[in-house]
Amino acid sequence: MSCNSCLCSLPRNEDSDSLKVADHERAGNQSWNRQDEELERTFVGQTRAISEIKGRVLRLARSDLTVLISGESGTGKEVVAWAIHKFSRRAHQPFVKVNCAGLPSTLFESELFGFEKGAFTGAFKKKPGKFQLAHLGTILLDELTEIPLSMQGKLLQVLQDKEFSPLGSNGNTRVDTRILATTNANIDEMVAERRFRLDLYYRLSAVHLHVPPLRERRGDIDLLCNHFLRKYAALYNRAYTPLSDRIRDDFYKYTWPGNVRELENLIRCMTALGDEEIFYENIKNNGHSIGKKVSTLQELRKKAVSKVESEAIAAVLTCTDWNRKKAAALLGTSYKTLLGKIKEYGIKQD
Repeated sequence: MSCNSCLCSLPRNEDSDSLKVADHERAGNQSWNRQDEELERTFVGQTRAISEIKGRVLRLARSDLTVLISGESGTGKEVVAWAIHKFSRRAHQPFVKVNCAGLPSTLFESELFGFEKGAFTGAFKKKPGKFQLAHLGTILLDELTEIPLSMQGKLLQVLQDKEFSPLGSNGNTRVDTRILATTNANIDEMVAERRFRLDLYYRLSAVHLHVPPLRERRGDIDLLCNHFLRKYAALYNRAYTPLSDRIRDDFYKYTWPGNVRELENLIRCMTALGDEEIFYENIKNNGHSIGKKVSTLQELRKKAVSKVESEAIAAVLTCTDWNRKKAAALLGTSYKTLLGKIKEYGIKQD
């Protein structure tokens, strides 16, 4: 074989580089698709709002930005936080959750930042705080607004300088910890009332995700129900049984004040006991109802106009001794229209 033929059989450098780029892009797409599929299993839902949150979760997972996640209780804020950690470079490091609402105000500093031996009566040995336990990983401050105002300055220091001083220590401890936070409170109102530091709020809300309540994402109810039915059928070793049409329709009418958590707990009980009627017992015991409709502004405006109009017509009819033609003239409307309004509003002569 000639030298020329050997050279012709070898790929050119740019072709080799193109192949490498293509392989890299293909591997990246496959990785992204796997993450997307895994996220679908982690955070169930396909409505527009939830799809947007999922997209942001995957993008945020590739950064170390602090994220504030807001929403009503039971909407899935902790699931969002876990997903951000799970798909990040810190996924194999600790994920430490701090239930701020469950901590007495006197224990916040020692729980979050730890303490040295002899720092206070009963401190017989050194104890690391939650931030140290979350080193290289992620810390979730659940219900952040429950942190006392006196501790918020120290938290701000961690966000700014990545270091803090444990209780009883003369030196600072450095940590590499990503901070995620959740709240179900109106944090803007708390800032205005000076119950939450404005500088800390700005630090935490660089990225803000809001998880909508279940009543605003009813299109996800079927997916969530099927997910929980299969989950608890497997847990309790029962056959998967879909919801009856009756219970499914009523699920769509119900307002779900406890959101996804309430739905999951209900399906867990229904699956364990094999009884759909538990749903009706629960809402009756909790003082709720099915299909309680919340009026829109347009509907409220229409009701207000109807009330004023009815009262005005009744007053003019009384003044004219129920002379309908005279009343129509005074009201600036036709006789036929007035008769229709009297019938519509059920106005009767005393």
